[in-house]
Amino acid sequence: MRVAILDDYQDVALTMADWSQVADRATITVFNDHLGDPDAVVERLHPFDVVCVMRERTPLTRSVIERLPQLKMIASTGPFNASIDIAAAEERGIHVSGTGGYVESTVELTWALILATARRVVDEAVSVRGGGWQTAVGRQLGGTTLGVLGLGRIGSRVAKVGKAFGMDVVAWSPNLTPEASERAGVGYVSKDDLFSSADVLTIHLVLSERSRGLVGATELALMKPTALLVNTSRGPIVDEQALIDALRSRRIAGAGLDVFDTEPLPAGHPLRTLDTVTATPHVGYVAEQIYRVFYGEAAREIARWLTQAE
Repeated sequence: MRVAILDDYQDVALTMADWSQVADRATITVFNDHLGDPDAVVERLHPFDVVCVMRERTPLTRSVIERLPQLKMIASTGPFNASIDIAAAEERGIHVSGTGGYVESTVELTWALILATARRVVDEAVSVRGGGWQTAVGRQLGGTTLGVLGLGRIGSRVAKVGKAFGMDVVAWSPNLTPEASERAGVGYVSKDDLFSSADVLTIHLVLSERSRGLVGATELALMKPTALLVNTSRGPIVDEQALIDALRSRRIAGAGLDVFDTEPLPAGHPLRTLDTVTATPHVGYVAEQIYRVFYGEAAREIARWLTQAE
């Protein structure tokens, strides 16, 4: 048996978990790079029986799965993975497993981006490192309005922190009710009011056909010219070109982004260079504690499957 561990960017998969029971039964190959071309993915994975994927870094679509006749198991990290075609896997008799996880690390990164964007932390840190001193005037969050787009497991936690900072917190989503908003201690507003009132708008929706492109040019035009947009959910929820246009024209003041339409973000992409953008490389879930859960449970699931397959 051969096991592939994909997209281990930090080269930590084998140190974050006990893989000995897998290594006793199979050869493990770790890939630290990322392949974006589906044909290259198929060529790489063709000899493997088991593939371990880290979240949605490498999509396993129907066309990819159907060209991997050796594939018998997909071990995904996290409780669900929208980039795996589960139906195609089931049709082929491929076992798909998942793991547990935490939302706290994404909540923390959301606030890291909000604070870094509001207080121009990156610019000021670069200035100090280069021998300079103060370069900008940051903004205080207390007394301003936090708009939360999506008040689920992550959004509700983000809202609590906003209240602790003394912010007025309001929320809207397609499924949110006034009663649920009241239970969370958050003001319920219309979609238009969410965008027009927020000094900081933070996005916490699951990507679906209904949420794809939900934040477009119309919504961005409603925002204050001093407002900040933060997205740690999924890139395609925001119309990327509309966001770039809004940032370039200063229709909004800035953005803190951890997710993008194409990941890794292409070299030379405008979101890498705009001076009003604080960008991180989809690290909302990249934290030691959650990595140990992801890789630890994936290793156990693979070992269990290999034992049954003997």
